[in-house]
Amino acid sequence: MKLGEIVENWQGARVPERKVLTGRYARVEPLEARHFDDLWAAYAVDREGAVWRYLMGGPFEDKAAFRDYMADKPASSDPLFFAFVDVESGRAMGFGSYLRINPEAGSIEVGHLTYSPAMQRTRMATEAMYLMMREAFELGYRRYEWKCNALNTPSRRAAERLGFTFEGVHRQALVTKGRNRDTAWFSVLDGEWEDLRGRFERWLEPGNFDENGVQRNHFAISC
Repeated sequence: MKLGEIVENWQGARVPERKVLTGRYARVEPLEARHFDDLWAAYAVDREGAVWRYLMGGPFEDKAAFRDYMADKPASSDPLFFAFVDVESGRAMGFGSYLRINPEAGSIEVGHLTYSPAMQRTRMATEAMYLMMREAFELGYRRYEWKCNALNTPSRRAAERLGFTFEGVHRQALVTKGRNRDTAWFSVLDGEWEDLRGRFERWLEPGNFDENGVQRNHFAISC
């Protein structure tokens, strides 16, 4: 009879705290009501509501509806929400969370990722994901998950670019906004983190960008 590998001295991981994670370009801050005005302004430029296409909420008719949607998130512990703040401007440009937090199993997910147009495809976006992933592994988690609507091609590409391994699709996993959702699953394991961390850090170095902010070396797990 075959059994799984022994996990020596396993005592579980630690629960993530509401604390600030700071990088060169991004600051990951515990979500508070003071972030809502910045977030609304950042999302409002998306006239077609593309940001919300594959998410549970939105788009919203006005700021009041958006604030109602966000109101209970700062007090939540699982999901545990954070605002993504641009270091240079000090403005919140997106938000996300840890969720499905299971210290006993050593598993945690990053999700509810809602990037404004100004945050998408930036150093800030990549660094925010690096900071959250680094924190999770430093807390002792063995498995770091990313899930998205299987039709959400940009999210699937982002997961693969950031070093996640595609694990498959859970069919008919949810009903979202009255439509079926199949969910694509991705993960990074603790044994993969050290190499991936080095890739993140090399890519985020200021010297990797020319005077116009264009990356000299692309960040991808395959490179």
